Amino acid sequence: MVADVHRTLVYGGIFLYPANVKSPKGKLRLLYECNPMAFIIEQAGGLATTGSMSVLDIQPTNIHERCPVVLGSPDDVQEYLAIFKKHVK
Repeated sequence: MVADVHRTLVYGGIFLYPANVKSPKGKLRLLYECNPMAFIIEQAGGLATTGSMSVLDIQPTNIHERCPVVLGSPDDVQEYLAIFKKHVK
């Protein structure tokens, strides 16, 4: 994840690890993977979201809590959010 987020910071774009049927709560851990990378991306001017809320706004309830994550340049994340909202059940 760190290498992929570094590439996103250097070249732009988006990093996605969304929820799916097999992992409805996502696969990456909130406290150890999602929050640190979301903080760095947002400090660099990007956005970090789960699709429904900001990653940094999640209140952890478990030390190994998992969440979906989408982070990157604001334009790319906004485009993802438009598609996500259109197809959410």
